[in-house]
Amino acid sequence: MKKLDLFILKSYLGPLVMTFFIALFILLMQFVWKYIDDLVGKGLEWYIIVKLLFYASSTFVPLALPLSILLSSLMMFGNLGEHYELVTMKAAGISLSRIMRPLIVVSIFISALAFYFSNVVLPTANLKFLSLLYDVREKKLAFNLKEGVFYPGIEGFVIRVGKKEQDGNTIRDIMVYDHTKRIGNVSLTTAEWGKMELSPDKKFLVFRLYNGTNYEERIDLRNNEATRPFQRTEFTEQYQMFDLSAFQLTRTDENLFKKNYEMQNVKQLKHSIDSITVQLESDRESFELSYMNNLKFYNTLKDKKWHIIDPVTKFNPSVIYNFKARERYGIMETAVNAAKSSRENLTTSKESIYGKSKLIFKHQIVYHKKFAFSIACFLLFFIGAPLGAIIRKGGLGMPAVISTLFFILFWVISFVGEKYAAEGVVAPWQGIWFSSAVLMPIGIFLTIKATNDASLFDADAWANFFKKLFKVQDRRL
Repeated sequence: MKKLDLFILKSYLGPLVMTFFIALFILLMQFVWKYIDDLVGKGLEWYIIVKLLFYASSTFVPLALPLSILLSSLMMFGNLGEHYELVTMKAAGISLSRIMRPLIVVSIFISALAFYFSNVVLPTANLKFLSLLYDVREKKLAFNLKEGVFYPGIEGFVIRVGKKEQDGNTIRDIMVYDHTKRIGNVSLTTAEWGKMELSPDKKFLVFRLYNGTNYEERIDLRNNEATRPFQRTEFTEQYQMFDLSAFQLTRTDENLFKKNYEMQNVKQLKHSIDSITVQLESDRESFELSYMNNLKFYNTLKDKKWHIIDPVTKFNPSVIYNFKARERYGIMETAVNAAKSSRENLTTSKESIYGKSKLIFKHQIVYHKKFAFSIACFLLFFIGAPLGAIIRKGGLGMPAVISTLFFILFWVISFVGEKYAAEGVVAPWQGIWFSSAVLMPIGIFLTIKATNDASLFDADAWANFFKKLFKVQDRRL
């Protein structure tokens, strides 16, 4: 039996690793396609791109692992059924549950490992990934000076060159507008030709300009609007430096991202949920007290409930005619302003309470997803394994199609449940665990059918079933 268990494990682990990295690669390519505009043309170092892709691939594990478990288990049992190895084992008196026993142990281990990953590794991976992605997206495009085009990429300057020589350093017909004073186009430098060089530390771009002229409008002088003073200076050689620090990738402090719910483990999420809940209840109480005091509410000592004074029985509109016309206008204006202020306060408080409620929902969603991820890995194995034993088709053809359909069903249900939970339509635990609740009866049904050698995908078996069903109905009629 040890040899059989070893054979089953070897047949399962190979496809599992292969399908896992294939799924991870597909998801990673989707990420590259989505953010290609933020990566290209910024002069990023190769190790920065490698780090970004590595952190991104870590965040895709919750999607890739369940799909790989479903596909590999279906492929493995499909191969055994297609080559009649599964039939041979059953003929030898080995039940399907005994064949699946070592894989069940492996699935439990993978589920525990998945929870550890989502609770410990994933928050750190999200922190590294999102902070690095933010810095990459904020980075300016690399310095790229084109012929005949005004280039505004360097802060405070606009540069135009008429022609660039083949060496890439020699430039001709140069114009440099200086906007560092932020007072418009009052300073211009032109030159017949020049050289572009980088400083040794690559933080500055140096222009060596030859045979040029500096033009400047002296708006800093007295009566400049009337006299329009103008200064022109010719030069044979001139050096001009441009700061390139804005083109370097600057790393943001990761502590600024740590409070995000995606960067927290179970313990931190529970603490954040409790803190936000206490703050939300305090805001509700203070808003309720303030609003009721503004509208002249009172509470009784008996039932401790708030009551509003009946405006019909307690207020007589004719009282306002006891005042003069000017006073009546002031009273009505004050009342209208008070009503508008109360409405604005109500809207602001409502938005604040709703925002904090949604923040609690998002924390609870991430909290439940850490557990649902590991359970989903276990349930998808009990869908893939019996399904492979029933269809008896190996390879990446039919198993890949069926696995994709089941995974799409799982992903759509999870996505819809998460969206409903985020909007407060359903409780977060209901939205997140609904997909597992749907998968569980499917897994139980398929396991029972596979254990009983049911012909679930046999057309003749279904035809006979419907024939018998129609005969029974005809007899009743």
